[in-house]
Amino acid sequence: MYSITVVGTGYVGLVTGACLADFGNRVTCVDSDAGKIERLRALELPFFEPGLPDLVARNVQEGRLSFAGDLVESLRGSQVVFITVGTPPLADGSADTRAIYEVGDVVARHLDGYQLIVQKSTAPVGTARHLREHIAKRAKRGARFDVASNPEFLRQGAAIETFMRTDRV
Repeated sequence: MYSITVVGTGYVGLVTGACLADFGNRVTCVDSDAGKIERLRALELPFFEPGLPDLVARNVQEGRLSFAGDLVESLRGSQVVFITVGTPPLADGSADTRAIYEVGDVVARHLDGYQLIVQKSTAPVGTARHLREHIAKRAKRGARFDVASNPEFLRQGAAIETFMRTDRV
């Protein structure tokens, strides 16, 4: 069992967090929107996905899934950090990846022991490599971490099945 922080509680983050909790991990889903966190704690999901309400409720009840607004606190003791923040299109059509690097800044300042940082936001090829360099420049000397890319292939209406029995890794 791992302690995992999922940053972002949108479609990708909430499905990812709930499924990872269902595998037996202790997962904290973090979001900067305090109202959204309160609604999630009340088991009010921000979108509909078949099976997700039951999956979230079961894992919250069994103590494997929780919701928080404080990223720094959530990082303490976390072995894996999934970054699932929004990357809306810019005027030129490219992805706005600033939120990914903002999370990277926080993670870099609070690395305590080894952490695996998983970039799961929809982003251009090479973002994980750039994120690793970004974090390395900001982390304490000797900080231990790796960055991985985990592209998002969830299918709406079948997201849980897609996550649990993926045909791509």
